[in-house]
Amino acid sequence: MKDKKPLYIADRILISFIVTALLHTIILIYLFFTAVTFGTRLFLIVYIIAVTAVFYLSYEWIYKPYQESNKVLRLFSDGFILKGIFDLKVHFNHELSLAFQKFKEIIDTKELIEGSKKHAEYLALQNQINPHFLYNTLEGIRSDAIIAGLDSIANMTEALETFLRYTISDMDKLATLGEEIIHVENYCRIQRYRFGEKINFRIECHDDIYEEIMQARIPKLTLQPIVENAIFHGIELKIGNGTVTVKVVATRTRLLITVSDDGVGMEEEQVQLLNEKLRGASLTYIKEDKKKGGIALLNVNNRIKLLFGDEYGIYIYSKPGIGTDVEITLPIIR
Repeated sequence: MKDKKPLYIADRILISFIVTALLHTIILIYLFFTAVTFGTRLFLIVYIIAVTAVFYLSYEWIYKPYQESNKVLRLFSDGFILKGIFDLKVHFNHELSLAFQKFKEIIDTKELIEGSKKHAEYLALQNQINPHFLYNTLEGIRSDAIIAGLDSIANMTEALETFLRYTISDMDKLATLGEEIIHVENYCRIQRYRFGEKINFRIECHDDIYEEIMQARIPKLTLQPIVENAIFHGIELKIGNGTVTVKVVATRTRLLITVSDDGVGMEEEQVQLLNEKLRGASLTYIKEDKKKGGIALLNVNNRIKLLFGDEYGIYIYSKPGIGTDVEITLPIIR
């Protein structure tokens, strides 16, 4: 047996209003047709016009704002928006407005960003290794490799040390796009020690804006997790070589970065499922199994939305056998 849907206070008010309006209408119609004098009928006509005007104003002034608020609350409960919940145009009453203000203070966005940041650190290095110990160990290996004439080992160790330094330091700060690009190039350099020439990496950006746009600031570790996804879920599974391309386009107010690969691509159902998850900001992905896929994308998308708002974030385009495009939309911050 299904549970009965509860009648909330707003529903009860609406039902009462509709019943009252219907009874009122029936009474007015009855009085109009049973009225004897012209003056009485004229009065009823004026009264009906006045009541109709009141109903119309009630619809515009009460019902429509109520529906708009319901829509915002529903989007919030479904995880599609985060900050929009605090921008309701009309609250039910003064106390509810104060409650929402208190709610905003309690779940300060900084706390959610901190949770997302810590999760990024956890995924990067499981958050269990002392960074200085790790750096010193890698530097020792690199020094021994140089002394022994093992240049390839020395170069790989240096690349790994540089990668880790960037990954697990100053997570709460914005980086320049140029720094993010250098970090991705270093990451691809490390991957080539494993895959050889199977992986190619290139940047596409108009020369006339290259120098300026590379100074734009974006959340740290925005690009590398997406490039990593492209390599392991796209190119690694492909027969033959593959290319990861980072294309940068800027408008007056927005930075559009597309990470593309020519790997195996994804089925339409999987793309739709991922895009549905990427529409909102939520920390529920932290509890999900990493084997399900898309965790890195959700983490990056979550940080973008928490920092800049619901209109920014990630969207995916993909075709099986052709490849995948991950489009990142960010505000221009110079």
